[in-house]
Amino acid sequence: MTEEFKLFNEYLTVELGLAANTKEAYLRDLTIFKSFCMKEMCSVTRQDIIKYMQNLKKERYAPATIARKLAALKAFYRFMVNERIMREDPAEVVEAGTKGMKLPRILNTSEVDRLLKAPNLDTFEGYRDKTMLEVLYATGTRVSELITLKSGDLNLNMQYIIAFGKGSKERIIPLGKIATNYLKDYLEKVRPNLKTKEGQQEPFLFLTVTGKGMTRQRFWQIIKEYGKKSNINKDISPHTLRHSFATHLLDNGADLRIVQELLGHSDISTTQIYTHLTNKRLRTIYDKAHPRA
Repeated sequence: MTEEFKLFNEYLTVELGLAANTKEAYLRDLTIFKSFCMKEMCSVTRQDIIKYMQNLKKERYAPATIARKLAALKAFYRFMVNERIMREDPAEVVEAGTKGMKLPRILNTSEVDRLLKAPNLDTFEGYRDKTMLEVLYATGTRVSELITLKSGDLNLNMQYIIAFGKGSKERIIPLGKIATNYLKDYLEKVRPNLKTKEGQQEPFLFLTVTGKGMTRQRFWQIIKEYGKKSNINKDISPHTLRHSFATHLLDNGADLRIVQELLGHSDISTTQIYTHLTNKRLRTIYDKAHPRA
């Protein structure tokens, strides 16, 4: 067993508490994948995983078996990224389907507008939520980056934020005027009122009504509630606004390399998935508009 597999096995045991049979199945699947790729696990790419999935289908493995093997890879590479052994997760957007790539779900601009208008600005919570949604769509940050922002990570005069992504990689992201204005008002009028019973605050920018830092789970619930309130018939999450941010930029002519930098992707192949969405939209428009389509 390699050192990486030993660490992963320890993680499965201590952190996840998986049964012995499940752990053995995961490690067995990882070993088979490593033999197929004939590469070190740290150097595996998304394309390697896609080829593996395609080979499993070619060999007529049952869908449940393919799904389990992919689950093992996803668990392993999430662990590798969380432990900062790797910066990018090559299994993140791979699925067990025929094409081997899952296109991210996005909102159109009308749906984004409805979602951003959903919070009640007459309450501290509503104003905070509105600000978080505006910043999320303006910057395309990951939810983990959003909830760990601190006041010192903002430069509202120059209109940018500093986000700390995977592997503590730092990047500067521009802010639009609307998001900047909401941040200014939030810092001046709302955040001072979000305190603990002892009158203290955590250092994070976005706080709950009890003065604690916002959690991923809570913000996930919040955005789903606003999705329902906005009559958006899609299963949305904080990542949906990140996907929408990238796709809308590309739709309006942004350079792929710039979008890669804004999203904090170290590998441009991760960003290229959004071009599939824009190409799909172009095809739809062409089919509707061209007389000989």
